[in-house]
Amino acid sequence: MPRSREPFWWSLFSAGGMIGALLLPACVFLLWIAVPLDWVEGPSYDFLHSVTRHPLARLGLFGLISLCLFHWGHRFRYTLYDGLQLKHLYGLIATICYGGATAVSLFAAYTLWLFR
Repeated sequence: MPRSREPFWWSLFSAGGMIGALLLPACVFLLWIAVPLDWVEGPSYDFLHSVTRHPLARLGLFGLISLCLFHWGHRFRYTLYDGLQLKHLYGLIATICYGGATAVSLFAAYTLWLFR
């Protein structure tokens, strides 16, 4: 029996879901709710720029972005496959979803690499 690549995609799905569930709500609350309502003082541009210049911060941002994208790709794939009953397009849907997540992750890596 040939080996399946499903465990790899499921691991990216679960890692993206966990990272997204832990970090995104805090980021959304702080940057989109607490700062505009003046509950906390927002970070200055210089501070954010200095933080994102550090390689570990870039790696963390890349991990957050790419894992959330693969979580989306896996969830969207199975929504199309099971929810809309597009079983005859299984390979095409997988290629588009995971290929799209890979392409946008590569773009994020390129953008983070060029950020000065």
